[in-house]
Amino acid sequence: MHISDNVRELQPSATLAVTALCRQLRASGKDVLDLSAGEPDFRTPEFAAQAGIAAIEQGFTQYTPVPGVQSLRASIAAHLSRSTGKSTDPAGVVVSNGAKQAVFNVCFTLFGPGDDVLVPVPYWTSYPEIVSLARARTVLVQSNTDTLKVDVAALDAAVTDNTRGLILNTPGNPSGAVYEQAELDAILLWAAERGIWVLSDEIYGRMCYSAERAPSVLDADASLLERVVLVDGVSKSFAMTGWRVGFSYSSPALAAQLTSLQSHITSGASSPAQAAALAAYQDEPRVHEALRAMVRVFRRRRDHAANALRELLPKADFPEPDGAFYIFVRVDDYYQPGRAGSIEFCNYLLEHTGVALVPGAAFGDDRYVRLSFAAPEAEILEGIRRTGELLHGIAAGAAST
Repeated sequence: MHISDNVRELQPSATLAVTALCRQLRASGKDVLDLSAGEPDFRTPEFAAQAGIAAIEQGFTQYTPVPGVQSLRASIAAHLSRSTGKSTDPAGVVVSNGAKQAVFNVCFTLFGPGDDVLVPVPYWTSYPEIVSLARARTVLVQSNTDTLKVDVAALDAAVTDNTRGLILNTPGNPSGAVYEQAELDAILLWAAERGIWVLSDEIYGRMCYSAERAPSVLDADASLLERVVLVDGVSKSFAMTGWRVGFSYSSPALAAQLTSLQSHITSGASSPAQAAALAAYQDEPRVHEALRAMVRVFRRRRDHAANALRELLPKADFPEPDGAFYIFVRVDDYYQPGRAGSIEFCNYLLEHTGVALVPGAAFGDDRYVRLSFAAPEAEILEGIRRTGELLHGIAAGAAST
């Protein structure tokens, strides 16, 4: 079968592949502890779900304007304004079918053949693939090992004459790393001086453990924001992954171009889903409490998981995440001949313990694995216990030979 050059080299999402495999193994009766999940293990808040149900019952099920219903765009702009203290324009908001489409829209609109796009390692698995779909070239930027973040010096070492864009992700997936405002300001100044676009994926922005929210590019001085696009959505903060509502925020001129592109791909997002998202973006006590309650649970799981990892996998290393719900764990000290990579490590772990992690190779660093704490705490701790028991058994066996 002839496959177009557009997609011939495209790789499937590694994170979704692990999730699908876990479901398959469970259906076959295997005891699987899935610590690979990329979505909250919470129900959508009742007030948002009921808003979606009410929209269906009231007949709000037809096409919407491509960039989203005006009330939702205005509510998102008001939310951004409350968060950052800056005046925001609803005309800069384009509602999409999930934040992933927003990233695609931006990359496909801004980048093309001959353009280089800087992507820090570790990266969310879809960034290089989306850049490739735009027929631009991904240039990987190595992060600081201690922080899993990049700085201006690292960007300077990777920039080329053809660099047109930089993709940031804060809090990061898979690392949970959060850029401080001073770090963001320095990067934005660096990019502005070189005319480089910055796409800041902040889908986990409200899932921060040291503050009410993570610093945002929109907190920076307005003079640095001319070539900045923010991507966000309701998937993570409100456990609304399946509703598929994300958005981009940029200048109205760029938003118009993003809208034109989206009009030929998907048109607008689901009507009832937009009604549910509108409820999530209201400035109400129940909205804030739903988010705080979820973050409290994730913080407790993070702390307990980190303590268990330090105790049971002493040769593993990781920076403690300040956001999102992942721990990116360096495990290459546990690699064995024939299993000297994250994919082989994860396959062996799943086969012998039923514990599912995501290989770091999916995120650009084969020394690591990603552990998600978007799972019941008992399963997280049991998964770490099984992993430690297996690895210690291997080490003991090797020492006795």
